Amino acid sequence: MTDSLTILPTVALHTQWFADLTAFVALNTIMYVALAVAKVLPKVYVSDWAGARNRRSQTRSIYPEGHVDMGEGADDRARTLDLIG
Repeated sequence: MTDSLTILPTVALHTQWFADLTAFVALNTIMYVALAVAKVLPKVYVSDWAGARNRRSQTRSIYPEGHVDMGEGADDRARTLDLIG
């Protein structure tokens, strides 16, 4: 009976193929941890940091001058709607 709890004999643990296998497993583990962390973090958009050079020079809104009131007579129309409703 052996003193350690290893499945493989001690001679196999000191071979080159086992050292290569442990290096591969270590790198693979680091890669999967990095991918898992990257998936958990919020998505980063480069356009948020690039500046405003891709902004439109003119507005394309249906209200190009901004939203304006209904003009004169709007109060009368509102009072009429209050009386009806």
